[in-house]
Amino acid sequence: MKEGEENMEPVKVGLLGLGTVGGGTINLLQENAEEIMRRAGRGIEVIHACARDLNKPRICDTEGISLSTDPNEVVDNPDVDVILELIGGEGMARDVMLRAIENGKHIVTANKALIAKHGNEIFAAAEARGVIVAFEAAVAGGIPIIKGLREGLAANRIEWLAGIINGTGNFILTEMRDEDRDFADVLAEAQRLGYAEADPTFDVEGIDAAHKLAIMASIAFGMPLKFDRVYTEGITHVTRDDVTFAEELGYRIKHLGIARRTWNGIELRVHPTLIPERQLIANVDGVMNAVVVKGNMVGPTLYYGAGAGAEPTASAVVADLIDVVRALSCAPESRVPHLGVHPHALADESILAMDEVETAYYLRMQVVDRPGVLADLTRTFADLEISIEAVVQKEPPPGESLVTIILLTRTVQERQMVKAMEMLGKMDAIFGDVTRIRLEYLQ
Repeated sequence: MKEGEENMEPVKVGLLGLGTVGGGTINLLQENAEEIMRRAGRGIEVIHACARDLNKPRICDTEGISLSTDPNEVVDNPDVDVILELIGGEGMARDVMLRAIENGKHIVTANKALIAKHGNEIFAAAEARGVIVAFEAAVAGGIPIIKGLREGLAANRIEWLAGIINGTGNFILTEMRDEDRDFADVLAEAQRLGYAEADPTFDVEGIDAAHKLAIMASIAFGMPLKFDRVYTEGITHVTRDDVTFAEELGYRIKHLGIARRTWNGIELRVHPTLIPERQLIANVDGVMNAVVVKGNMVGPTLYYGAGAGAEPTASAVVADLIDVVRALSCAPESRVPHLGVHPHALADESILAMDEVETAYYLRMQVVDRPGVLADLTRTFADLEISIEAVVQKEPPPGESLVTIILLTRTVQERQMVKAMEMLGKMDAIFGDVTRIRLEYLQ
């Protein structure tokens, strides 16, 4: 620390939201105050905070902090230098954030939905006003994936990234595999444990992961945020049979967000995916998150850690705070751009339509146990020029007239697989729906 720097005034912070993450952030700032000052060069002090219910019990000590129920009182406070936006949602959060920017406040946020859907507008406003919007905590909790993409891999042309970026979905799939349980049963347990909300739609249908993927892809490929172009598919149709059969074949099923640069455009997709069990990311279990990023110079890099919770998320929030404090003395043009490249250099990359994406597939179906059915199946795929990698026919229970067949295909365009599914649906030998899950080797 330079001579005299210890006498600089602390940076004054206004906190919007005193929930789990907000409370965790106050605790971290208080517990690690000396270390934070050493790293930031100045103290960081929360002086004003807002919450809906000021009488609600807190996990933190708010003594000495002015409290309010109106976020506008915090963002209009002339003594506040930086706003921590931890209230979540879109409507109020967007309005408050734009008001804070207009007031010249720097912002740290953990709001992935807000950044994914309104980030282009927010960053443009921040650029015009010369303020910083930091959002490390919006993606993968305490894992520094935003900094890794934006700064650590800045010398690379990113080729692809793939991530387990929703801990709830990963917990469910892990329990289905390890305990041989059904989806609904494990979801109920996840809700009891607090891993899943009462309405789990955002987690199990992939919307939460799509928010995060849109943000990572924007930085990885230097393009505007394009959340509305992310193909999103949930895990509700995955059965414990699928999880077991995948394991027997040497694969694990993970709910992945995948972004890949191709000659024809950028792939943006979230869906259940079979990946070889030898891959490191296949062994990320429970509520943990992990992201693999492939750079053209460095090769594959893996980022692993806790994707949610008070302390991991607060760690990312405070790390952003420290970065903001360090950058206060820098001219705006010398700061790291919000999306990793300067706004005038953002490339409006085309997004590949899902039916043009190429991947391999796992197919599971029940068929009538009679001669010629397997030959008919393979002929159908041959007619569509879809190569089959493996065929497994499970032994039916005694007296059963239906047999389970599993097919693994080689890489094929999604459009062709859609045609194949339509043809399979017309075969009278197939009973019920055909389950289709994409397969990626991440090479």
